Amino acid sequence: MSTATAHEPQGKHQSKKAAASGWIGSALEYYDFFIYATAAALIFPQIFFPKGDPAIAIIASLATYGVGYVARPIGAFVLGHLGDTHGRKQVLVWCMFLMGFSTIAVGLLPTYDQIGLWAPALLVLMRLIQGFAVAGEISGASSMILEHAPFGRRGFFASFTLQGVQAGQILAAAVFLPLAHYMPAEQFNSWGWRIPFLLSFIVIIAGWIIRREVEETPAFTDKSEATQRARSPIVDAFKHSTPDMLRVVCMALMNVIPVVATIFGAAYAVQPAYGIGFAKDIYLWIPVLGNILAVLVIPYVGNLSDKIGRRPPIIVGALLSGLLAFGYLYAISIRSVPLAICMSLLMWGVVYQGYNAVFPSFYPELFPTRTRVSAMAISQNIGTAITAMLPALFTAVAPPGAANIWLTVGAIAFGITVISALAALSARETYRVHMKDLGNADAVPVPQAEYDRLREQALDGGRLQNAAA
Repeated sequence: MSTATAHEPQGKHQSKKAAASGWIGSALEYYDFFIYATAAALIFPQIFFPKGDPAIAIIASLATYGVGYVARPIGAFVLGHLGDTHGRKQVLVWCMFLMGFSTIAVGLLPTYDQIGLWAPALLVLMRLIQGFAVAGEISGASSMILEHAPFGRRGFFASFTLQGVQAGQILAAAVFLPLAHYMPAEQFNSWGWRIPFLLSFIVIIAGWIIRREVEETPAFTDKSEATQRARSPIVDAFKHSTPDMLRVVCMALMNVIPVVATIFGAAYAVQPAYGIGFAKDIYLWIPVLGNILAVLVIPYVGNLSDKIGRRPPIIVGALLSGLLAFGYLYAISIRSVPLAICMSLLMWGVVYQGYNAVFPSFYPELFPTRTRVSAMAISQNIGTAITAMLPALFTAVAPPGAANIWLTVGAIAFGITVISALAALSARETYRVHMKDLGNADAVPVPQAEYDRLREQALDGGRLQNAAA
């Protein structure tokens, strides 16, 4: 017990409040992030761009969606520094306000007919602020939950960060798609599309109420950590953690699976040029169904990573989802809608969660407290930004009319998942390493028997708290 006490920060651990704060914060921020994506496809080409060539308007509208990914690495540097110097709680509040107010601003923007080219310019500016803000959310929320969680349960609690992200995407679809479907087109195009953006006012209020209830983490406020705190955590991270940051960049390339499932796969299935001819309304439901399934799967995988380690679920999830990408694209190529939906749900809704549920604990565990938010935010957002270029690459190597499109794109996707799996394999295992020893390459993991005992203590403590409640 004394050994555990010496290696775990002392202070008030609010594991459930921190998990709830991370969940709701991520859900609300990604609600904002994804209603923009939906609007960029459905409505922005008609109201924010010149009325000339509709194809150019569509391309320009989707480009404004992409600039959000350009801003993410920049936001990672700024918000990561803030999280490591001023605290996890403060950076999460900043992320929430930046995201919320920029989203409300989109809902208030004049159209192209009203102010001309200022309309798309202001739209791009708001999207840049959104991308900047979201760059600090996952790393800040993951670090806060991880540092509040009891030893032996960090994987389970940290997984709620990504469960919130998936829930936010479901919420975005639940608000936007019924409005687009049931409102008369003239009303929706005139003012109805603004409703989901203006509802972000509720997002800000709810997020502020929840996040102010969570105290700063014991790891960040620990006296021994405070004396070691770096003036420039970014410099410190690159100086001492570059190999692990490169590993995270490579593992973050796993975002190729959502790209295959929802971007290239949808284009391959529904765009007339490819000649497959699937109905668009069917493919609108693939992200919704995949995210519903993911919400159910994520906490189980997070809990599994506390039992068997972080690397096995990530490695297996990476390789199997890469292999299933072949099956998904092949199902599209043979025009089988049921098989394509089943393969997509299996690939993305289930197997991909081996990676998705575990990286919120594995990434921050690779870095010490003093640089945790910076190192994770920078490396993860660089990896994700790289994958934003993949739809263009897939279209270039497998254009309409090409032979064996499913095989070409599937091979690239599988190759990328192999890179991610190898990066995870090369990393050290972290689930049995105490909080104060995280980030130390020479840290000795707790023996399995002792870890199981401490984990059981943490589980019993949670049961007692639930019984008391």
